[in-house]
Amino acid sequence: MGIMAWLVVGFVAGALARSASGYNRSTANRSRIGCLGTTAVGAAGGLIGGSLSTAAGGEPIGEFGLRSIFLAFVGAVVLLMVLGALRRSSR
Repeated sequence: MGIMAWLVVGFVAGALARSASGYNRSTANRSRIGCLGTTAVGAAGGLIGGSLSTAAGGEPIGEFGLRSIFLAFVGAVVLLMVLGALRRSSR
């Protein structure tokens, strides 16, 4: 996948993950991460989701499509849940 495709997948997956995980809605997470942060979370989620898929015996993220967005979404949700747990434990 090209860099533009990664940015699109990252932004879409990051936005969906933020919405699904409630990362910015809770009172503990008042800091907004913005468009660049959303894209970074989605791109990192793509790396995590691809790694999880490979570890489970599947294929990593390859072509641009719904499977790529889904894997990036799953990875981004995992990332946001871990970040949320770390924030709660540091208080």
